[in-house]
Amino acid sequence: MRDILTRLKTATLTGLLVVNLSACTKITGSAFPDLTSNPAVTSVDVEKIAALESRMRQFVVEGDSMGIATLLVRDGKVASYTQAGVRDLLKGEPITQDSMYRIYSMSKPITGVAMMILHEQGAFSLDDPVSKFIPEFENLKVVKSYDLEGNVELEPLQRQPTIRELMSHTAGFGYGISGADPSNMQFRKKAVLASPDLQSLVDTVATIPLMHQPGTAWAYSVSVDLQGAIVERISGMSLGDFFQSKIFKPLGMVDTAFYVPAEKAERLADVFGYHPVTKNFQALPFADPAFNILGDISYRKETRGMESGGGGLVSTMADYARFCQMMLNGGQLDGARILSKKSIDLMAKNVLTDSQTIDSTGNLNGTTSQRVGFGLNFGIIMGEASEISGYGDGSYFWGGAASTWFWIDPKNDLFFIGMVQQFPKPPPAVNPDFRKTSQQFVYDALTD
Repeated sequence: MRDILTRLKTATLTGLLVVNLSACTKITGSAFPDLTSNPAVTSVDVEKIAALESRMRQFVVEGDSMGIATLLVRDGKVASYTQAGVRDLLKGEPITQDSMYRIYSMSKPITGVAMMILHEQGAFSLDDPVSKFIPEFENLKVVKSYDLEGNVELEPLQRQPTIRELMSHTAGFGYGISGADPSNMQFRKKAVLASPDLQSLVDTVATIPLMHQPGTAWAYSVSVDLQGAIVERISGMSLGDFFQSKIFKPLGMVDTAFYVPAEKAERLADVFGYHPVTKNFQALPFADPAFNILGDISYRKETRGMESGGGGLVSTMADYARFCQMMLNGGQLDGARILSKKSIDLMAKNVLTDSQTIDSTGNLNGTTSQRVGFGLNFGIIMGEASEISGYGDGSYFWGGAASTWFWIDPKNDLFFIGMVQQFPKPPPAVNPDFRKTSQQFVYDALTD
């Protein structure tokens, strides 16, 4: 153990990168620029950018994270990049610019873009019923009431859920990652998220009642995996092949995929979990399998199950930056047009009613969930939420289960990405708020 800690300390120190703000680097070209060659961006305060980077590295120094990388891009230029800690704990390998990360639910916006590509082609209307493409859902039931004794009363659908509701988590589907209601409990019991393929997932979801009538409430759900099934059925391609041909290849996202090939395996960062007995973060999988909370984390093709549009991708900082810059540019990057600006604006527009709220996944900077909206596969920060938090009005965001996060702020022409690979400590433990902390330092550093 002492040897491991020694190597960790050495790797942490070598992983602390102070950014050079001397060169001018833009998000352009077939390969992402060297992140250490940053521009003298005139719209940020250099000293406050240094404070941002110091605070991000401090997460590792204080033991809140084993490894972290963050990127701020403004006006299409790299304003800040920093990295600290380890990619491989046992080998003492530090985080590097080409480190690969499990982005989990940061896959969802990419799936949303795939859906909107098909929407632009006229393949569906947002008001089409989901059952038009997934007829297995024609006879879904809805939970009307239930009690702690396990009694459940079901009722028929008042109407079919729509594609728009599927893309805004208001269709009524469960997920199984939380919740003691009958729908979410069935998701866990039937191991929906461990389905071997999307057809199996669809078949199982068709046997589980909806949490609520379509369109009546917001609930984080399996809906993005269902979107992946729709992409496959409409396009006739596997989800991975569609992503590759329509998004990744045109954008030069060379390392984003559902699998990690052998030649890239050493670049995949360790993912850490909080061990319930030792009370510290350890690289997964744990030596005692009884405490492991995940299935396969190696992302080898031969060990992976379905291609999950809701949470199955790995990516790099550079790749995800190219995706964010495409969104910020209104759907294009370096001459590659992925979507129209109209489609981007539609994705980033709140579709929730005043009475519909999102849960703590979108509860930012102490604002109440009523002030945070949701568009098509993105959370939306608007109105009072932006005034209180400092985000530009209309910023959109999401994150991943292993503590990755990002937001895109069109008003201030910037995006920020944070890459961490750890699952939070369970309640009642207090976990670091990477997003909130980075947001405070970012907006403090803007000079206009």
